[in-house]
Amino acid sequence: MPIDSRFSRRTGLRAALAATAALPVFGGALSGGPAYAAPARPGARAPEARLEVMTFNLRFASDKPPHTWAQRRPVTKELLLRAKPHVIGTQEGLYSQLRDIESDLGADYDWIGTGSGGGSRDEFMAVFYDTKRLAPLEYDHFWLSDTPDVIASNTWGARSIRMATWVRFKDLDTGGELYVLDTHLDHISQNARARSATLIAERVGRLDKAKPLVVTGDFNATAHKNVVYDTLLGAGLVDTWDAAERRGKAYATYHGYKPLTPDGNRIDWILTRPTARVHAASMNTFSLGGQYPSDHLPVQATLTL
Repeated sequence: MPIDSRFSRRTGLRAALAATAALPVFGGALSGGPAYAAPARPGARAPEARLEVMTFNLRFASDKPPHTWAQRRPVTKELLLRAKPHVIGTQEGLYSQLRDIESDLGADYDWIGTGSGGGSRDEFMAVFYDTKRLAPLEYDHFWLSDTPDVIASNTWGARSIRMATWVRFKDLDTGGELYVLDTHLDHISQNARARSATLIAERVGRLDKAKPLVVTGDFNATAHKNVVYDTLLGAGLVDTWDAAERRGKAYATYHGYKPLTPDGNRIDWILTRPTARVHAASMNTFSLGGQYPSDHLPVQATLTL
C-alpha cells in the first residue's frame, strides 16, 4: 500500500522492511485520511477537549468454541459503538479480526498497525482512532528485544514475539499534537517483561517531551506489584487509574470468561504524562447474554491533555 506523503516513518524500519520483504499493514488511512485542522493563531490558547481513550486486549480471533470470534464479534461491536473512544490501543488482534472491527466501527474510524512478524500474519498492536478527532502524522513500530528495529526479533525468552506501535497524531479539535504508544508484554517471562519495560521507557524518552503522551497496553504485570510498573512510572508516566478524579468499580482486568473478580489484579493500563488531567477511569464490563467480548476487560480513561 503506498504511503501518503503527509505521513512519515522512521528510516530504520523502512530499511528493515526492505531487507526482509515484510510489508507493513494498515487500515485505509494511509492512502487517504481527513484534512488537517487549521493551526491555532500564534499565542491563542488551545481549547479544552476531552479525549476518550481505551486499551483493549481483544483476544485473538478463534473459531474453536467456546467464545469464538463469531460469538464475540457482535458483543465487541456493541461495546465499542456505545463507548465511542477517540483512540483504542488494541492487543492480540489478527488481521481479519481487525478488518471486522474496522467495518463494525464504520467510516469514521481507521487504524494503524502491523503483525508482530512484520506483515499481515501474527498478532497486531493496532491503534484505532476516530478520524473526526485525530489525524496521524507519523508512526513507527519496534520489537521488544535487544534488536528493537529488527522485525520479529525476540531475544529475551518471551513465549511470543512482542512489539509496540506508536503514532503521532494531530488533534483536530485543539490543533495540538499527541503521541499514542500501544504494547503487549509477554505473559510467561518476567525477564522479558522487565527488559521490555526498560526499552519502552527508553523509547518514550526519545519522544518530544513537550507533546502529550498516552501509553496503552496489556502489561501482564500487576499494577503496584511488579518492576514493570515501577520502571514505567519511574520514566515519568502516571497511571490514569490512580490519577482519575472519578473511578468505576475495580476488577481483575483478565477474567478468562469467568465471574469477575472485584479488586483483582489490574494488568491492563493506560499511562500518561503528569501534565494530563484524568477526569475519569473505568473498566468496561459490557456483555450480551453472558458473552463477554474478550477474556480481558477494556479499560477506559477520559483525559484532557
